[in-house]
Amino acid sequence: MGSRHSAKRGSGPPHAVMEEIRKRLSAREAQGMEALFALRATAQQAENVVGEWMTDTVGSVARYQILMALWATKANGIPHKDIVEAMGVTRATVSGLMAALEREGFVKSTQHQDDRRQLIARLTARGEAVIKKAFDADLARFRTLFASLSSADLTHLTALLQRVREGLAARP
Repeated sequence: MGSRHSAKRGSGPPHAVMEEIRKRLSAREAQGMEALFALRATAQQAENVVGEWMTDTVGSVARYQILMALWATKANGIPHKDIVEAMGVTRATVSGLMAALEREGFVKSTQHQDDRRQLIARLTARGEAVIKKAFDADLARFRTLFASLSSADLTHLTALLQRVREGLAARP
């Protein structure tokens, strides 16, 4: 992970602000706040780094998601509306992404045989080649990322992150 993504940067408010906050919190609450700042900084750093990976390969995380989903379906394809739903974005966003992928020759969309209003996207041979290349490059980076963590570490980390997500979802 490049020097552009320092582990220190963005890890919370300035020291003086944090000291004022600590005065109003119990030791456990202050520890929780520091953990939240560390989680937030780590999530931002992960987002930046993964974004760079995708920029270096297929252009963006969104494009990667679409190409991987199409690759996984083999020749069956996916309706555009299902891509919209899976990504949680607007139809216009997916339309723009699909138009660009089609211009580049990575994807081809055709009308559904039973419902002409529905477009089905399929990966082209060129698209398959680019996503395989991207996947291989990103897999090497991914392996390096988690090389220092054991299987037990990863299981524990995943469980902790799930509990944090549940806590965030349960906010008042």
